Amino acid sequence: MIAAERPRRTWIGLLIPAILAFIVLIGLGTWQVQRKAWKEALIASLTDRLAAAPGMLPAHDGWAALDAADHEYRRVHFSAQFDTAAEALVYASATAFRPDVSGPGYWVFTPARLADGSIVVINRGFVPEGRQNPKSRSEGQPAGPVDIVGAMRWPDSRHWFTPSDDPAHNLWFSRDPQGIAAAKGLGAVAQFYVEQEAPVPPGGLPQPGKLVVVLPDNHLQYAITWYGLAAALAVVFVIWAFGSGRGDGRRRPLHSL
Repeated sequence: MIAAERPRRTWIGLLIPAILAFIVLIGLGTWQVQRKAWKEALIASLTDRLAAAPGMLPAHDGWAALDAADHEYRRVHFSAQFDTAAEALVYASATAFRPDVSGPGYWVFTPARLADGSIVVINRGFVPEGRQNPKSRSEGQPAGPVDIVGAMRWPDSRHWFTPSDDPAHNLWFSRDPQGIAAAKGLGAVAQFYVEQEAPVPPGGLPQPGKLVVVLPDNHLQYAITWYGLAAALAVVFVIWAFGSGRGDGRRRPLHSL
């Protein structure tokens, strides 16, 4: 009686899958190298903008033509009068640009009227949980014009997991100046908002602050990981293929009586 020989998978049959896997790993490593270059350019650009001296806020008649790629994070200075009765509270999630802020709390978004009558919404800064009521920080509510220094920002992008805003309770989950203005009946406002860094109000709340660039840049280690896996795959496959080829040359059919 002859026992059937179990079919053996040869290295040739796995060559194409191995090549495809190798290409994917090399592609992932190269993508991380490209991401590293993009991240470094972004950090350099933001650092330059946030280190520059503040310029004049663009004129109202040019707001519609402003582009976030050219103007976001540019520092500006201007004079405006806050409408503190129309301030909105935006839930404050952790941000790399304000490492001085921690714990639960809110960003205080307040419309400010310029000398020409136009309105720009200002993120006046952070208030911790329990201090969201303006009456608890009344000394920080200015009555007259304020000379503001800050950085231009554009609205957040909403995602699937962004909670719905709750205008009835004056609570927002997205930094959206035009949405806030619409809910409060303010009329037309700038499509951008300004992150206030100065002045600090009496009492310290809301807490303004200068934006800083603290963005993680781990792309080099990711690239090394993907390239390392590609190299390991190539070495293991070559060793296995060599051993498989030698084994095929020595192999003899097995017979049983």
